[in-house]
Amino acid sequence: MRFPFLRAEPQVTGAGSTQAEFPQLSGAEIAGVVHGRRVGGDFYQSVRATPSRVLFGLLDVAGSHTENQGIVAAANETFRKKGPECLASNELNEADAMMEFCHELNLSIVRAANGVRPCAAFVGCYNEELGTVCYVNAGHTPGLLCYDTDVSELGATGMPFGLFAASTYEAPTAAVPRGGALLLASRGVVEASSKREEFGLERLKQHLGQTALVSAHSVASDALQAVRQFTQGTATKNDLTTLALVRPARNGRA
Repeated sequence: MRFPFLRAEPQVTGAGSTQAEFPQLSGAEIAGVVHGRRVGGDFYQSVRATPSRVLFGLLDVAGSHTENQGIVAAANETFRKKGPECLASNELNEADAMMEFCHELNLSIVRAANGVRPCAAFVGCYNEELGTVCYVNAGHTPGLLCYDTDVSELGATGMPFGLFAASTYEAPTAAVPRGGALLLASRGVVEASSKREEFGLERLKQHLGQTALVSAHSVASDALQAVRQFTQGTATKNDLTTLALVRPARNGRA
């Protein structure tokens, strides 16, 4: 079901593109959805690095949309160009390549900001052959890995981008089982409030555990629908963005 207040933003070509049209995956789906008018620095991006590896990420550059566009554009271009370069070889160690890639992303933000500009980010490399995600969580809201009704958190593995040029990042690997999903949500989703009560990570986890994991777009959309219902449609001060990776079950079975 598509909701009128949600949109999957199309790709805009050129260096200023801030949202991605995701590559088609073998045996999986990926989609990003945005709620309402963009006010901050959220953007998602994706690029195919090899025939079996696809990079994806949800990033949130601190500051208003009008003041951080140059930094968002620099990070976006680095994502599209450096990602395939860092992960091009079939013989590489994915964790090492992801750490190198995130180092490049961090440097691009520091340089574009000409100083400190925090950027929380969750960046992953999906391996289609293995059904795994090698990821870096740079001070971002935890990724939520769901299978059946069990939801686990993929927490921070390093500090946000844009703070220190020499920041380092760990890159663990998580399996996404058949019939499972990975949901990324921006800080604005978790911090959306109603009557001074935040929607919160626990409420998001509970909702995901009850969601039918049939398509990436529906998982991403349903999470934002839950937030809108919680806030009763009131205006938000932050971007509300979700990104989902789903490996649908075969013939209804995991």
